[in-house]
Amino acid sequence: MTEAETGLLAPPSGDPTSTLIQLLDLGELEGARTDEDIFLGPSAQPQPRGRVFGGQVLAQSLIASMRTVDPDRYVHSMHGYFLRPGDANKPITFGVQRLRDGRSFSARRVHAYQEGVPILSMIASFQDPDEGLDHESHMPAGIPSPESLPSTAELLGKFDHPVAQHWAYERPFDIRHVDPPIYVSAKGKQEARNAVWMKTFGRMPDDANLHRAALAYASDYTLLESILRRHGLSWITPGMSVASLDHAMWWHRPARVDEWLLYVQESPSAQGARGLATGKIFNQAGQHVASVAQEGMIRLPTDLKDKVVGAVQSKLLRHQIRKAVRD
Repeated sequence: MTEAETGLLAPPSGDPTSTLIQLLDLGELEGARTDEDIFLGPSAQPQPRGRVFGGQVLAQSLIASMRTVDPDRYVHSMHGYFLRPGDANKPITFGVQRLRDGRSFSARRVHAYQEGVPILSMIASFQDPDEGLDHESHMPAGIPSPESLPSTAELLGKFDHPVAQHWAYERPFDIRHVDPPIYVSAKGKQEARNAVWMKTFGRMPDDANLHRAALAYASDYTLLESILRRHGLSWITPGMSVASLDHAMWWHRPARVDEWLLYVQESPSAQGARGLATGKIFNQAGQHVASVAQEGMIRLPTDLKDKVVGAVQSKLLRHQIRKAVRD
């Protein structure tokens, strides 16, 4: 019996952290500037369903904007809208417009294009280091250490499914859920809260801008789970459709993404097929290093045909899960 037949798969070779670093190494197109600085992103990271991961486009857009700002002036906030799904098999072009350069602040507008059409529109603001008032939220108490929690590979690596394999082995971040994960089922209290520990698998270069961009990349992973938990939904809920609509982020204090960070999330509201989720990111010393907000589209099937098809797909998948666990 092969590993695929037993549902126990060997981890693929390769270093996902190196892949992340390569994705954030944009090239500048000389002579292509009009009112924009033009950068070309490497070919998008392959995804099981062929769509570009939103966090990748956010991080690459930030890198493009950073290339046009004094390196000692750091990004402190960004606000972006996902306009269209991106194709993971095609490169992305980034156009950066220099909106303002003041004495302390700079502003940049970035459009991410595929085939000449924008898939993301974002504005980022940068600031010189400065002194001022200082206070912060407290890290929640009683959170278990990341080392005591199972990794995604331990939870999903045994399933012979492309999405499970991608999440288990190909993502550059090690994600560990504080509460039982909702990959295949939603157990426990139906609360609009979620928390994960996260860090890159490998060491990242000592580049503060690279760590800020990589943190934006990771901030898109689990944020909408606070909405799903509130309604007892898992990621394989039959017929459910989920998509990020926008993304806002504020960087408060320096942080390294190759060290454990706690990402605490909650959803204050869901309505009209949309849900709002907010998050706070802490380092292990308890410092509040960043805040995030995102609205997502979450649609559940209303058509009888979609419900039936979804129920059949769910039943088949649960059978595969039970077989993998039993084996």
